[in-house]
Amino acid sequence: MLRITVGKKDEDYTSIQEAINAVPYLTEAEIVVSEGYYSEKLFSDKDNLRLRGIGNVVVSNSDCGYEILDRGMKRGTFRSYTAFFSGRSLSINNITFRNGAGDGSYAGQAVALYLDAEDAHLDNVKLLGHQDTLFLAPLPEEERERNGFYGPRHLLPRKRCRTVIRDSYIEGTVDFIFGGGDALFENCEIKSIGKGFVTAPSGSKDWTGLVFKDCRFSSDCCENGSVYLMRPWRKEGKSTFISCSFSDHIAAELFTPWPGHEDEKDECTFRICACNRSAEERYLISHEESERILVFFS
Repeated sequence: MLRITVGKKDEDYTSIQEAINAVPYLTEAEIVVSEGYYSEKLFSDKDNLRLRGIGNVVVSNSDCGYEILDRGMKRGTFRSYTAFFSGRSLSINNITFRNGAGDGSYAGQAVALYLDAEDAHLDNVKLLGHQDTLFLAPLPEEERERNGFYGPRHLLPRKRCRTVIRDSYIEGTVDFIFGGGDALFENCEIKSIGKGFVTAPSGSKDWTGLVFKDCRFSSDCCENGSVYLMRPWRKEGKSTFISCSFSDHIAAELFTPWPGHEDEKDECTFRICACNRSAEERYLISHEESERILVFFS
């Protein structure tokens, strides 16, 4: 395996993007990043990449969806990322990805991490942002607004992606975990830093969707009942919550339909098992069914 180091002293490169660029596309590689603050916008489509931080490693950028770029077009959601990763296999450990654009009411969408890898494993990561903090590819098949998907993968066929995120921290406000990918979040803190919606799933009805196991949904600033666990970005979106705990900022209704698509509410999938919050009987699943869901990620 190729091993490359990044840092401000005697390492191979001083920036993470330079190190990524140095990796041949089909070569298995590990990039080890020394402690520090890296003001970068990362892009990687390498086939088999490991990214590991030593100490406190922060990658930060502040691109936002409302920014006007070429031909008067807004940057949009999918060009706002701080870090984009594609490829076949991806591993990230002990890295913070931050989008510092700020509140979505004036910045719009601001993705901290865009994951498009076929098989991704993240441990001990922090994802910091406001609106649309984490995007899990693929995109839906069709846009709802012109150029709504403009970005690094909008012209390509949609592929199924699987992600596992463990022992991590994710914060945001509106739809801050969203997309069509299958993802397991295990033993993570999911923190709302403003009223809004935690998940906005859009995957196929035949896929697994977003699954949260042993996660803590917290807030130290939101009013009681001001945050919903889910609003489906597309009618087949799925979110499942297993053995999770929810603070009082989570609304009693738990989820709500996407504005203008209220008629699709019963076509999405919302499931809950062994959590500290009551739910309508039709949303409850058994322990056995929750175990079957988790088998996909094992």
